[in-house]
Amino acid sequence: MNIDQLNSRYGAPGRIVFRPGHCGYPNVVLANKYGTAEIALLGANVLSYRPTGHAEVIFRPSKRDYNRGESFHGGIPVCFPQFGNRFSKELPQHGFARAMPFEVAASEYSDEMTEVTLVLRSDEATRATWPHDFSLEIKVSVSMKLNLTMTATNTGKEQFGFSCGFHPYILLRERDGATVKGLDGFSFFNGVAGKDDRQTGDLVMDHPTDHIFTLPSSPRHEFAVIDSGLRRAVAIASSGNDRVVVWNPGAECRIPDFDEDSWRRFVCVEPVSDWPDGRVLEPGGKYVLAAAIQSTMEATNETAQAQS
Repeated sequence: MNIDQLNSRYGAPGRIVFRPGHCGYPNVVLANKYGTAEIALLGANVLSYRPTGHAEVIFRPSKRDYNRGESFHGGIPVCFPQFGNRFSKELPQHGFARAMPFEVAASEYSDEMTEVTLVLRSDEATRATWPHDFSLEIKVSVSMKLNLTMTATNTGKEQFGFSCGFHPYILLRERDGATVKGLDGFSFFNGVAGKDDRQTGDLVMDHPTDHIFTLPSSPRHEFAVIDSGLRRAVAIASSGNDRVVVWNPGAECRIPDFDEDSWRRFVCVEPVSDWPDGRVLEPGGKYVLAAAIQSTMEATNETAQAQS
C-alpha cells in the first residue's frame, strides 16, 4: 500500500498518521493525550517516543536515514531470529528482521490508547537466510507508557530454534551521569572482559559496558535508568525474557551511524530471550516478548528507589 492507502485504511486524523520514511517505506506516527511515537515500517523500529510534557526518551543518531540491509543503531530495533551473533553464525548480527519491511496488519485507538500492529512473514527473501516459515508480529501502542509486544509464530511444519529481543536506546544527557537500577545481585556475562561476574548494587554507567544478565524466574522484570543530567527516571518493565543486556560501547566505538560523542548520549537496556542457545518453537507454537517504557521527570532518590 502507498501512504494514501495506508492512511485511508489504517489512519485516524490526529491519532495515526502514515508519512514518508526510509528507503521508500512509510513511517507511522501514533499520538494521543499521553504522547507521541514514530515507528518505521522498515524494521518495525520505534524511532521516537515523547511523552506529553517530557523530553524525547529514545536516542536516534545523527544519520537520519538507513538502507535496507544496513544496521541502524538507534531507536528500538527488533532482534529476530537471533540476538547478537552467538546463536547462529549463519545469520546477521541481531538477525534480519530489523532490516526487513513490515506490513501493517491493524490499527486501533481509544481515549486511553493508540496502537499499530505490524507483521513480517517468511518469504523467499527470509528463507534465503533462514529456511523456516514464521510470522513475526510487532504491536506498538502509546498509553501512559510506550508498550511493545513481539509475537513469534511457527507457521511451518518443522520446529525451529531462535532467540530474540528488543534493543531500546535510552537517551541520556551524559552517560557518566546515568545509573541502571534493579540489577543488584544478578549474575552476568561481561562481554567487555569476556568473563562471568555478579552485580553488586546499582550499575553506574561510567565505563564501557556489555553485560548480559541472567534473570530469576519471574512473570515480570523491572529496571530503571536514572539520568542525573536530565533529572529523569526511565522505567523499563518486561515479560517473557530470561536475560537483560545493558550496553554502552564507550569512546572507542566506531559505528558509522554515530557522531564522535554519540556514545555519551545513550544506554541500552535490552529485554532478551534465550541467549545464546535459543529456544525451540514447535509447528503452530507462539512466543511472546513484551516491554513497556515510562518516563518520570524530576527524579529524586525516593523516585529512583520506587522505580527499581
